[in-house]
Parts: sequence; C-alpha cells; structure tokens
Amino acid sequence: MKFLIDNVWLIAIALISGGALLWPGLQRRGKTVSTLQATQLINQGRALILDVRDPAAFNAGHLRDAKNIPIKELSNRIGELDKFKAKTAIVVCQSGAQAGKVASRLKAAGFSEAVSLEGGIAAWQSQGLPLTR
Repeated sequence: MKFLIDNVWLIAIALISGGALLWPGLQRRGKTVSTLQATQLINQGRALILDVRDPAAFNAGHLRDAKNIPIKELSNRIGELDKFKAKTAIVVCQSGAQAGKVASRLKAAGFSEAVSLEGGIAAWQSQGLPLTR
C-alpha cells in the first residue's frame, strides 16, 4: 500500500499513456456491413455505393452502380451526394481501412445511414463477387 501512495503520480502517468496508446485501436470507426449485407442492400435498391479509391483503381474494377469520389476530393464534391441522403451509403475502399472514416464524415453531413464495407474491395473479390469495369 505504501508503494502505491508513494508512486501515485508514476502509476497515473503509466495508466494515461497506456490508455492513449490503446485508444485509436479501441475506437470504433463506425458501422460496417459484410459482403452479404451489402449485396442485400444493393439488390433491394436501398443503397448508394461510394467508392473512395483513386480513379485508376476504380476503373480497374468496382461494384455495380458505384459512384467514384476519391477521398482527397470528397470535401469539395460531397454536394453531389445530397439526393442520396435517404439511402444507406456503403463506402468502399481497397481494404476497408479508410472507408470507416469517410462513413463517419457522411453521417456528420446528414446521411441517415452510412456504413463501410468490411474488408473493402479485397474482401468482395475474395468472396468471388463480381466487379464492373
């Protein structure tokens, strides 16, 4: 007990720094959907697919009816998506790492539902699902 009292500041600093290191990993980047859930939303016509990869990657293969707005251009072009705010926005990137951040931005911009595709295009392809060129 004496050790804890004598070193309370060191223990507090260790806990705070450990929490700061763990926070980004624990922080959820928004809601995700699996490839099956995304397919169902697309087939029901209730989804906007937003592909945030660069145009070259988009042209190499993308989900059917996807709109391509690269992440770098999103701030300037988000107005193009206003008419889709009532639909579920499925954000797609290559691996799913960046899509969660974009989904959070769309949610803040007024989209009723914005989700990211779990695993991105890589997961879509690994499931043998079709891409459009």
